[in-house]
Amino acid sequence: MVRLSAASRFLFFLLFIAYTGLTAPVQAQPADDEDTPLPPKRELRGMWIATVENIDWPTQRGQTPEQYRRGYLRLLDAGQRAGLNAVFVQIRPASDAFYKSDIEPWSKWLTGTQGKAPANGDDPLPFLITEAHRRGLEFHAWFNPYRATMDSVTARLAANHPYRQHPQWFLRYGGQLLYNPGLPEVRAHITRVILDVVRRYDIDAVHFDDYFYPYPAAGKVLHDEAAFQEHNPEGIAKLADWRRNNVNVLIHDLHDSIQSAKRWVKFGISPFGVWMNKSANPLGSDTRAGQPSYANLYADSRLWLEKGWIDYIVPQLYWSTNFKLVPYPILLEWWTRNHFDRHLYIGHGTYRMLESTRSDTTWRNPRELPRQIRLNRSYGDEVTGSVFFSAKSLLANPLHTTDTLRQDLYRYLALVPTMPWMDALPPQPVANLMLRRLSNSVTLSWQPGPVAADGDAATYYVLYRFGANERSTPNDPRRILALPRPAPGFPATYVDTTAVPGQAYAYYVTAVDRLHNESRPMRVITNGQRMPELAQGQVPAGTPRTAAAASAAEPTATASTQPGAVAPAPRIVLQPTIPGESPAGANQLIKVKTKVKAKPRGFFSRLFGR
Repeated sequence: MVRLSAASRFLFFLLFIAYTGLTAPVQAQPADDEDTPLPPKRELRGMWIATVENIDWPTQRGQTPEQYRRGYLRLLDAGQRAGLNAVFVQIRPASDAFYKSDIEPWSKWLTGTQGKAPANGDDPLPFLITEAHRRGLEFHAWFNPYRATMDSVTARLAANHPYRQHPQWFLRYGGQLLYNPGLPEVRAHITRVILDVVRRYDIDAVHFDDYFYPYPAAGKVLHDEAAFQEHNPEGIAKLADWRRNNVNVLIHDLHDSIQSAKRWVKFGISPFGVWMNKSANPLGSDTRAGQPSYANLYADSRLWLEKGWIDYIVPQLYWSTNFKLVPYPILLEWWTRNHFDRHLYIGHGTYRMLESTRSDTTWRNPRELPRQIRLNRSYGDEVTGSVFFSAKSLLANPLHTTDTLRQDLYRYLALVPTMPWMDALPPQPVANLMLRRLSNSVTLSWQPGPVAADGDAATYYVLYRFGANERSTPNDPRRILALPRPAPGFPATYVDTTAVPGQAYAYYVTAVDRLHNESRPMRVITNGQRMPELAQGQVPAGTPRTAAAASAAEPTATASTQPGAVAPAPRIVLQPTIPGESPAGANQLIKVKTKVKAKPRGFFSRLFGR
């Protein structure tokens, strides 16, 4: 057997990477402003991709798979350039499917005719998910639970539309067919549809929009009296309370079913922005909205949060900061007090900048959207992200606000916030971290660590880079160089082409699991002078080496966690590195004193942020 030298093997490895054409990982712009406030390291940044009526995608009905795939990638690439890390894709707009289903028909907004399959038997959903993940974007599968049609013409419904088999399940209201939320059979059908997707596809979350019971229409009455009499086992006296209970039962049962099917799949809802006006309910917001969701849509979103039936909420706050009836700051502050420790992301109406907004002219100001995002961030952990409606408006770059996201607000990468009530155990750290420096680039390679105690492996990685004698802290997202997500079957590797020749660096690599828990780091350093250069990664001094220590929950308060106490933070001391040997002094860290928050926090919370 022919044996290659280390240098030859490495050269072959680089050629292999170039030949196979690995997808470029998500990469940050270099940090160059040390005086500005730190941007958040964890922040969900998403956009809705609406398929109903071809709002965002596909742009036309009946496109070939090649056409609608190109259109989808165009949206994803625009989102990635803008700094997003999540997409909310509408895969069931009206009791139809943008995926292969044995339960409901293909969507007419995909193929042009309801029930007609795409050409060549294409199932778009695996492609939609895979391409989002390749770009570091979470995939939230967006379902409209109760809408069955956008009109009342039943003749064009496919033979396998549920209306054909079960017309008694449906109500007619406002020129549409709607599922009757009061029927147990309807709730079972909706749950079956959603769990079918959860079990068969690699989605990250199930997402509902704001349509529950229909928005009231002038002069129209929703006739569900028969269901109220026949399906009211608890004997609820008021029709409004019974309707709210019907929705509550679906949300509660669906949450439990999703968790039983796949424990890592989140469940989130985007309700109308006003739960209740304070004038009608003392718990409500100081607003004057005409369609509060609790009273008009029978959607008690506040209760769902209080009971922990959903993992995140995205209230649609589509008003400006100066809109008198529903001012954005007033409503935002209300939600920060009423999300009950579940994630609060804000839905922003970026489409308003494309309208003739005579009723809310503040949306004509290019400063409005940045002002809203900065206001969100002023609440710290109470607001952990933003979602924009919709992808079309983000692509259009109205008032250059997408440029503002890319160049300023979302300039640096951000991880999706963790959900400790779902999973608080970090993955194992990476293994065999190696650094090789040839010419003007630095190549890092590593292997995934063993599976964690909960069965989770690494989903992607965080690569940090620090300069010589620079304080190393994983809480600074400006030092995140990339979020590599290797394709299945390909090695974990990253080539840093921005490394300055002659400059010394320290690289830290952490593993991140499906729910974004981050492992303890591995570190490797380079002197930047002698080439070729080879270095082996090490665990930084002071880092717990056992999974039990690493994943410990809130520890007993000690001197380092008491109010006003100080905790050590390492400084990197870079020593010359000899090719083939571990760097001298790799574990020698100079300790400095840094103030910590008064609130006791676990090891990974202190080390890597919330």
